[in-house]
Amino acid sequence: MPRSNPNGPAVIVDPYSSGALFAPAFAAAGVPVVAVVSSPSPPAAYAASYRPEHFETILTATEDLEPLVERLRALRPRCVLPGSESGVELADALAPRVVPDVANDPEKASARRHKGDMAAAVARAGLPIIRQLCTSDADEVEAWLCRSNLAGRDLVIKPPKSASRDDVTRVPRGEDWREVFHSMLGRPNRLGIVNDRLVVQEHVNGTEYVVDTFTYEGKHTVTDVCRYHKVDNGPHMAVHERMEWLSPKTPGIERLIGYTRGVLDAVGIRFGAAHVELMLTREGPRLIEIGARPHGGGQPRFCRVATGDSQVDRTVRYFARLGHVREGFGLQSHVLVVFLIVRTPGIVRNAEIFADVEALPSHYFSVIRFRNGDRLQPTRDLFGSLDPGFVVLAHADRAQVLSDYHKIRDKERQLELDDSRGAPS
Repeated sequence: MPRSNPNGPAVIVDPYSSGALFAPAFAAAGVPVVAVVSSPSPPAAYAASYRPEHFETILTATEDLEPLVERLRALRPRCVLPGSESGVELADALAPRVVPDVANDPEKASARRHKGDMAAAVARAGLPIIRQLCTSDADEVEAWLCRSNLAGRDLVIKPPKSASRDDVTRVPRGEDWREVFHSMLGRPNRLGIVNDRLVVQEHVNGTEYVVDTFTYEGKHTVTDVCRYHKVDNGPHMAVHERMEWLSPKTPGIERLIGYTRGVLDAVGIRFGAAHVELMLTREGPRLIEIGARPHGGGQPRFCRVATGDSQVDRTVRYFARLGHVREGFGLQSHVLVVFLIVRTPGIVRNAEIFADVEALPSHYFSVIRFRNGDRLQPTRDLFGSLDPGFVVLAHADRAQVLSDYHKIRDKERQLELDDSRGAPS
């Protein structure tokens, strides 16, 4: 039986999004890095983050995994880790065969990727979940709604294997849910995966949080907790408006962390990073979903500013044998990500109003991706939130961060978009 080699390379599966940060971090620790990609080209949503020049060896998976398994065993790696959501299933298929002593529970692999299976696993572990059903049968949905007293209630319909809230749709009062259901069923999502089934959920209210973790030898450490604020944009309910890092002293945070640890155990996380999204309702925490990989969108870079640490840093520290891995976290700076939102489609006419964003006192980093003459589409999910751009604010004074946040939103409201007829929208 093969085992991990503490002197071997680190293998990153689909090193996209935040997974692209692994290669330079491992290299800085003197650890060579090998890339495994699940397809010859990355999904379009991740293409801009891929850095093939960071890897001396890049291996491509095929339908028959045996040659890839043998090649990886010959390299004698120290770990096999997913870099992004598209690599979770492949990493879960490879790690138990290549480095079984540092792999997650193979019996629970589907619960780490399939949203229906993960909710079922969490429920079996005795944790409360949002009421839901995963099926391809609309008649089964109808019967479940009646049986659960959810007929006429707000619903959420989403693909079981999407990422970044792709196609997560709120159906107010359950009206025309069949139309939404059939429009999504059988259609490929933004990762190219066909929606062969759909998750139908009760819509719950509360405050949304994310708990980011790094686990080793079954021990779950928390790298950060962030609070999301999201808004509806037409039918799209999962549009990120802002995300703020929280102090570990925030009231109620231990309850979130305790629930998160139960979720990680339920889905069989034993090694690596995880990204757990929760809704804190009046009845307590409820799982939205878990990603068995680092928090995406380059979040670990900004987490270092907020806490002095990140999931990438802890992963490298553990597998490079650099010493003790922290269990908790602290807040060193107030950090807020402001996601730009496009409300209506149109052609940009005054992009220059964002030219002085970098002069804001708390400005740390920003990406403004549009120019005059560009056509923008309404924001519908996190992928779409990153299309127009975002601004990261960081400062010792939270009041300054909030002041600059409001200035950015003022600029957004002043943005002029011409509709298809050329009239200002």
